[in-house]
Amino acid sequence: MQEITTADVLAADATVQIVDVRESAELSTGMIENAVHIPSGSVLDRSGELDKSRRVIAVCHGGGRSARVAAILTELGFNADTLGGGMSGWEAEGLPMVQQEA
Repeated sequence: MQEITTADVLAADATVQIVDVRESAELSTGMIENAVHIPSGSVLDRSGELDKSRRVIAVCHGGGRSARVAAILTELGFNADTLGGGMSGWEAEGLPMVQQEA
């Protein structure tokens, strides 16, 4: 597991799985396009929804929760990294976000 930058996320290939681990109430500002929402407290129960053959990038608000989630996923056999600075850094850079579909 490593902490990656927004540039790393933007350069990632199309097979990467971006997992937004924030709580539902935190999603009102938007998400990274094509991200999957799995709250951090549900990751163990829902890890079966992720493909172990594809890289995972965990994202939260500031980077703390996603680092813990990436560490858990790594222990479960995933190739998982965390976005340093989280969505607050993503938003501060003016990078595109989409609204979560209901």
